[in-house]
Amino acid sequence: MSQQVGLAPLSSSSYSPSVTQWPLASTVVNRQRGPLPAGLPADVLRRTAQMLGEPRVPSTGVGESAALDLIAGLLDRDGIDLSHPHAAAHLQPPVLQVAVDADRLASASNASMDTYDSGPATLAIEQWVVRALAGMAGFGPAADGVLTPGGSISNLLAMLIARDSAAAAAGLDVRRDGVYGMRRPVVLCSELAHFSIQRACAALGLGEDAVIAIPADGDFRMRLDVLADELARPGRTPIAVVATAGTTDYGSIDPIEGIAELARPYGVWVHADAAYGFGALFSDRLAPLLAELPAADSVTLDLHKIGWQPAATSMLLVADKVRFSALGRSVDYLNPADDIDSGLDGLLGRSLQTTRRPDAVKVATTLTAYGRAGLGRMLDTCHELTHAAAARVVADSNLELLAPVTLTTVLFRVAGRGLDAAGVDALQGEVRRRLLTSGRVLIGRTTIPGGGDRPAVVALKLTLLNPNATASDIEELLDLVVATGHDVRSAGGEGAA
Repeated sequence: MSQQVGLAPLSSSSYSPSVTQWPLASTVVNRQRGPLPAGLPADVLRRTAQMLGEPRVPSTGVGESAALDLIAGLLDRDGIDLSHPHAAAHLQPPVLQVAVDADRLASASNASMDTYDSGPATLAIEQWVVRALAGMAGFGPAADGVLTPGGSISNLLAMLIARDSAAAAAGLDVRRDGVYGMRRPVVLCSELAHFSIQRACAALGLGEDAVIAIPADGDFRMRLDVLADELARPGRTPIAVVATAGTTDYGSIDPIEGIAELARPYGVWVHADAAYGFGALFSDRLAPLLAELPAADSVTLDLHKIGWQPAATSMLLVADKVRFSALGRSVDYLNPADDIDSGLDGLLGRSLQTTRRPDAVKVATTLTAYGRAGLGRMLDTCHELTHAAAARVVADSNLELLAPVTLTTVLFRVAGRGLDAAGVDALQGEVRRRLLTSGRVLIGRTTIPGGGDRPAVVALKLTLLNPNATASDIEELLDLVVATGHDVRSAGGEGAA
């Protein structure tokens, strides 16, 4: 079986030196097991809780060494091993050892990002990381950004800035007076956008119903014709259009420039949720997928997805740092005005947080250690593996490929010959549950939405972000999927009727 399907060959000069095994971190010592502990979830959770003992703070401790041994043992026995080649469920990669080591430095410093005197070096490190990644995004010197606790918070912050910008354009001070003065504010996004957009609108007082879902086309990209009609609809105030650059299930990328061209005449903020897709910029082969990113006003990116960083390592970038002004605060005990004028300010005015740990330390260390070429090589390896997995699915009559590969996700299902639609869907769920409780394979599932005469279907999902996995590893994983499908059918279990 070919390990490259429809891909240009890697340049031999794109990375040096050669790496056969990337140094990934794990808490699991027992490499003979799979990525999860075997057993029913209730049994595994009960076993772990019992080892911890009665749920109360003990009056006396057992000592540092014993406590560390206890927790390490729990993680080894009943934790997840994302470095295992059969861990392929979510956008949750194994992490680089150098990032873990750097994160220990960050924790030991206990620096905070709110003021200069809470951590001078870490302020400079975060600003360096922001400038470096803003440059990768194609933003100019006016750009700025901030690290956040995750992509959902980055999206919330983007929607807050968009809301405030739209209110200011209408002569309203929404941060002081609230949103009641705005005429039905709405946010438009693809039907495949991340659910954090709805959550953000709820948190900002707009309500989840403020989110207008635009249908996706056959390539799982936002339909511009429908977006144009929705923007022109009277009686409401569009405050943002969210383009998804790497949908969770498909890796598809919305037409960002086309969205921006439609939104600009209305003065609508354009946000690109590139939590998944931003990492494509590390790869020469995949970077063209993100060529339209500079058309956005703001960008969410998660380096705990493609970036191999410990969670959470997200960032919000804005093309114009002035947009952060609404978050500015001068607090007497932190950053009084005269201290700010003296250069003692920090990054309090970039975030909804006050105390904020220096997550940029691990990012700066990783970027310095591997460079764009090294991280790009890791991604190219995962991308090739994804195409190899898709090719195996296509070649196997027991499996069905349900969507083309864009980034590192494969959507497929176990063939359900002789079953009705409900039976085929139930088969997928039962196969996944049996694999998970066996502990040998960790794969995901989702539902591909219907459209027109096409019904919605349950799919199995591989998210391949382990650069140390091989084509033979994925062959073995898919063999186990097929065998489990046969077992379910033979036993007359769920999905077999």
